[in-house]
Amino acid sequence: MAMDQARSTISKIFNGEPRSYTRFNLTQNMEGDNSQVELKLSSDMDEEVGGNGVAEHANHQSHQSYISKPHQRAPRNVCFMIAAILLIFVIGYLIGYLAHRKAEVASPGCASAVSTNGDDEIIIQTETVSTLDWSDITGLFKSKLTKDSIEKSLSEFSSDSHQAGSPGDEALGNKVLKRFKDYGMNSWTDEHFVKVQNSPLSGANRVTFRNKTYAESGFLSYSALGSAQGAILYAYYGEMDDLRRLEDLNINAAGRVLLVRAGKISFAEKVANAARVNASAVLIYLDPADYTVDRDTDLFGHVHLGCGDPYTPGFPSFNHTQFPPVKSSGLPSIPAQTIRASTAAAIMGKMGGRDPPRGWANGGLQMYKLGGEDDVASVEVNNVLIEKKIHNVFGVIKGFIDADRFVVIGAQRDAWGPGYAKSTVGTSLLVELARTFTEMINKDGFKPRRSIVFASWSAGEYGAVGATEWLEGYLNSLNMKAFSYISLDGAVTGFNFKASASPMMYDLIQSTLKEVTLPNDLNKNIYSQVAGSSWEMAVMDPIRMADSAYPFQTFSGIPSVTFRLTSDKEYPFLGTRLDTKMNLENKILRIGPLVKTAGEIAGQMALRLVHDHLLRLNVEKYSNIIRAQVAQINKEVYSLQMSNRIPKTLKMQWLMSAMGSYSRASRKLTMLIQNSDLQDSEQCRIINDRIMGVEKDLLSPYVSPRESPFRHILLGSGSHTVGALLSHLAAIKEGSASADIDLLKNQFALTTWTIQSCANALAGNVWEMDNQI
Repeated sequence: MAMDQARSTISKIFNGEPRSYTRFNLTQNMEGDNSQVELKLSSDMDEEVGGNGVAEHANHQSHQSYISKPHQRAPRNVCFMIAAILLIFVIGYLIGYLAHRKAEVASPGCASAVSTNGDDEIIIQTETVSTLDWSDITGLFKSKLTKDSIEKSLSEFSSDSHQAGSPGDEALGNKVLKRFKDYGMNSWTDEHFVKVQNSPLSGANRVTFRNKTYAESGFLSYSALGSAQGAILYAYYGEMDDLRRLEDLNINAAGRVLLVRAGKISFAEKVANAARVNASAVLIYLDPADYTVDRDTDLFGHVHLGCGDPYTPGFPSFNHTQFPPVKSSGLPSIPAQTIRASTAAAIMGKMGGRDPPRGWANGGLQMYKLGGEDDVASVEVNNVLIEKKIHNVFGVIKGFIDADRFVVIGAQRDAWGPGYAKSTVGTSLLVELARTFTEMINKDGFKPRRSIVFASWSAGEYGAVGATEWLEGYLNSLNMKAFSYISLDGAVTGFNFKASASPMMYDLIQSTLKEVTLPNDLNKNIYSQVAGSSWEMAVMDPIRMADSAYPFQTFSGIPSVTFRLTSDKEYPFLGTRLDTKMNLENKILRIGPLVKTAGEIAGQMALRLVHDHLLRLNVEKYSNIIRAQVAQINKEVYSLQMSNRIPKTLKMQWLMSAMGSYSRASRKLTMLIQNSDLQDSEQCRIINDRIMGVEKDLLSPYVSPRESPFRHILLGSGSHTVGALLSHLAAIKEGSASADIDLLKNQFALTTWTIQSCANALAGNVWEMDNQI
């Protein structure tokens, strides 16, 4: 009775119109992680038969009652009014409290979506992200990434013949695609039509020395074609320091055929160095002191000083692309050919000339000579340029919050021969990581914040062609979407951990090594074996053009890492047809456990990147690198100005100011991260975008991606890099004819503004930028 009177009184307060109300139902689905808050707006008008007439009638009667009976507002009615108001307040407070508590429960990691249906129903759906902590996630991951499953995949993806674009390569790609589909992943392929050089139709190229011709079945793709002659000159590893050493001995390399050992630098760099000193051709062999292989082993590779299809530089080789008549500037201008160690020994044994410098004769051949002017050889390269259709295969595990942000895990699928260490191990790890992650999501409730893309590349042996064509084709789509790349190529050839990576990933690598053990010592993590103040010097190598992650890092500006369990000596069978399971087993004894260790390293890095609220990428690492480079430049400039070799009008203050701007911006971002609210998903996304932008902002905007694809000023290649600026200062110091003061000033300006622009972007909003420069 009291409630009826209260309702009547409330009706009178609101002009006698209790026509509609809001029903708020708070329900919870207990069958899973999803919860639902339902806010339902309905109207009593829909339940009444008279429509507007009924409402008008009710309004009229209420108005009449209010006017004709003012004396009814007795103290008792006032009490009812007060009680009703208090009741409404209490109910509203309780509803608000319950809704707030519900939001608090969901907030540690939830994504919400608001939708409506045709009945004026507003449904707020809350997708709760995994409540598993990091130790739970790593425990699950390690238990599901099993040695037995890895060994099954190694057996399934082992193939004696799967050269890029071949039926064997396509068959392996289809197997990978089937695995992705079986795991319930969204999967797809893309195809590219690329130009590659294969061995000549005769099956061999030829080297002639002292009237004897040697037929060589190995070859170097993208070599200049034709014949070249010249006196043979032994040039050690063909590094620029080696060639300068010959110059110091008054030996002119111009017009000579350089005989160099494999190793230390890539084949492409050896040939580029030889062309720089005007050599006529290059012969490369596996010295028995460096590579313990049969002396009649054929060697394969490529000599394109770059990545991707060199006949479509800077743009993708899709079927619909109109190919312009352009070539990569990284294609060599001189012939290059691999020769067997037995051929090298036969040639070296008949060479004359001077003895080589100290240390150059510590090889496995019987004797070493530099070669005389009459040791003339002829090199004939007749490789065939053909077009091949290749396929890249992809699968994706979508994130539950930032699904449009992703890490890419990739592995080369093709090889010159069996390619067991080069490609089989990586491909097997790729599908095993995909299986493990999907099981963790489907069976154990793991819900990554961000997505993971798994990529199986083709034509990796020709210089990361498949991967680079993908980057070129989707460069704009990948911009600010892909935040890291992890390469699995050649991951296991020994027991010692080595890596090449973006400096921003060093902290992530360090923390991962503290959580992974080697199979021969389960009581010690990998980091404890290299721990110390110089752990980076012990395990980190500079990222080089031969690394499969190089185009991701220096062309696309995606923080990247390529890692390997290796030995003190380079694995001798890469690039040969002897890269088999048996030879790898003879080298490391137990393949399965070491492949599992490599999988744990890659997997835990990826899990960290998709699990944490903020990306585990340290932007302050570049502060130290930039500071060291600027200090070295300052030292050289001061020395040259004191000797009047460069004008004193060239000021260092602007470059140093840009360095300071980056340091301040990185420190401020670090402080913001330390004080940030991790439950604020919008703030986390803004911070992550600023972190992701650093590598891209270090790509020089002043050079063409077609002419200088590797635009990263600190890690890339070309005249726009800080390394090129230092080399130019060295050329001025030596009085080289290539020295150009105007070019030096231009390099200074572009380097300064690239660093300053990166600092500005890192600072955040335009009104927060450091404008001291």
